[in-house]
Amino acid sequence: MRIETLAVHAGHTIDPATGAVSSPIHLSTTFERDIEGTYSRGFMYTRNNNPNRQALEQGISALEGGAGAAAFASGTGASMSIFQTLVPGDHVLAHVDAYYGTSRLLREIFRRWGLDISFVDMSDLSAVEKALQSKTKLAWMETPSNPLLKIVDLAAVAKIVHGTDAICVCDNTWAPTLQRPFDLGADLILHSTTKYFGGHCDVLGGIVVAKTESDFFKRIKSIQYEGGAVPSPFDCWLILRGMRTLPWRMRAHSENAMKVADFLSGHSKVARVHYPGLKLHP
Repeated sequence: MRIETLAVHAGHTIDPATGAVSSPIHLSTTFERDIEGTYSRGFMYTRNNNPNRQALEQGISALEGGAGAAAFASGTGASMSIFQTLVPGDHVLAHVDAYYGTSRLLREIFRRWGLDISFVDMSDLSAVEKALQSKTKLAWMETPSNPLLKIVDLAAVAKIVHGTDAICVCDNTWAPTLQRPFDLGADLILHSTTKYFGGHCDVLGGIVVAKTESDFFKRIKSIQYEGGAVPSPFDCWLILRGMRTLPWRMRAHSENAMKVADFLSGHSKVARVHYPGLKLHP
């Protein structure tokens, strides 16, 4: 199935009660218990699970080729769940040009919490090799990076990092449908769905997609429930709706950005343009 078709159908089902092709928004916080005390329909409490959140997680997981996903109320909330899965004393290798919110989270919260954090330029493979430690548990890649659009060789970094049995995370926020991190060795993919998945500047969200149903990912799902930083049903509905046009929007974004970058790179008053599509970009 082409990715344009997958984006339209992934996570969407026909409503069995009405036959509606557009999923209803399930605002209920609680769900009916069976007479014998079980929840045979799969939903108990909306912090635990919700039909709209389940549809979103299944949809984005299918789009990225993952085994499962955990949606959160923001991209930073999703990032936080990954770091919370570690324990004090663990070493994290992070891209020096990662999104400032991620860097701030690591410096101001998780360094005080006891994580050992090294920031390196992950576009420099020798710097990655030098920064690795025996206690490195997680490598945080972001490509293209925010804001300087640095490109990380995902396959090369993953090969280096997996030599220490560390988890490889790729923040794929700026390149959904344009690159496939799981095909290049990433174990987890992060998206701030606020950006391109939502696509209309009207919904906040984040998601972690797992390549396999590992123990590490099961802990993230547990933190999702225990911590409760989950998106509302309406937020999930909006993001999944936005995904239907995602491949086409990403193509238009790229084409328009290329024209702007070309114009600026030839402008006498512009010193430097950071855009990977330019021939002079490293």
